[in-house]
Amino acid sequence: MKNKIVICLLCFFSFGLNAQEITKKQPSEFWSHVQFGGGIGLGFGNGYFSGTLAPSAIYRFNNYVAFGVGLSGTYNTEKNYYKSSIIGGGILGLFNPIPEIQLSTEFEQNNVNIDWDSRTGFADENYWYPSLFLGAGYSTRNVTIGIRYDVLYSSSKSTYLDPWMPFVRVYF
Repeated sequence: MKNKIVICLLCFFSFGLNAQEITKKQPSEFWSHVQFGGGIGLGFGNGYFSGTLAPSAIYRFNNYVAFGVGLSGTYNTEKNYYKSSIIGGGILGLFNPIPEIQLSTEFEQNNVNIDWDSRTGFADENYWYPSLFLGAGYSTRNVTIGIRYDVLYSSSKSTYLDPWMPFVRVYF
C-alpha cells in the first residue's frame, strides 16, 4: 500500500512539472499585438490655461485594423470667468488601407464640470456629453498626424470649441 501511495505521488508531481514546462514554452501572443500611447495637450494665453492627458491602448489585429480604448482628463481655466474639468473615456477603431493612410472612428463619453465665477451670473454645470469622431491622417511608423470631425457636435454643449480637430497619435 505504501508503495502505491509513493508511486501515485511521484506520478502527480511528475505530471505537474510537465504541465508547468508546457505553459512556459507557449507564451501568450496577446501582448505582442498591444500598443500603448495617447496624447498630451497644453494651451495657454492671456489668463487662460488648458491641460489634457489622454492615455490609450490599441490591439492591432493585423497591419490594417486596430481597436482600442482610452481615458482622458482635461482641466481648463480662464481667470475671473470659469474653471472646468472634463473626465471621460472612449473606444477607437483604426483602419490603414495602405501603411501611410489611417482612417479612424472614435466614440467618447465625457463628464463636464464647469464652475463659473460668481461675477458671470451663470449657474455651475455638470453633465455628460458624447462625441463621435471620423478622422483621416498620414502615418509614418508609430506616429499619425491628421484631422477628425465630431458628427455629434453642438456649439452649446460640446466639450470642444469646434467640430474639426487636428490630432497627433503616437503608439509604441
